[in-house]
Amino acid sequence: MIFIIDTNILFSALVKDSETRKILINPPFLLFAPENIITEIIKYEDLIIEKSGFTKTDFELLFEFLIENINIVEKEEYISNLENGNRIMGDIHKGDVPFIALALSIINDGIWSEDKHFEKQDKVKIWKTKDIINFINKS
Repeated sequence: MIFIIDTNILFSALVKDSETRKILINPPFLLFAPENIITEIIKYEDLIIEKSGFTKTDFELLFEFLIENINIVEKEEYISNLENGNRIMGDIHKGDVPFIALALSIINDGIWSEDKHFEKQDKVKIWKTKDIINFINKS
């Protein structure tokens, strides 16, 4: 299985020791994300540190560790589908456009996200964390 991982999944794994974090530490499938996932996490670094209780060093170590298991895709690789992504998600939530564009650009089984914005489109399958856990438990 191949999933595009949304920023909110990585954010969640950084904030709380959870099933999400356990999955990201040792993913049983391939994970991809557009390059802006890194800037989004760094943008919220202080909030993540506050919510998690981590030191800056702890945050940096965990972030580096988790990001190693995610294939970061440069914009050039999905730029040809940004317009399609914008047609699908632009009026719903601009921040989700790169994830849709990436999903349209590579072979995948869907986007792993808890973002309700994605539910307003029907071009790319969306997997909630509970769906991912159920899939893993059935495998």
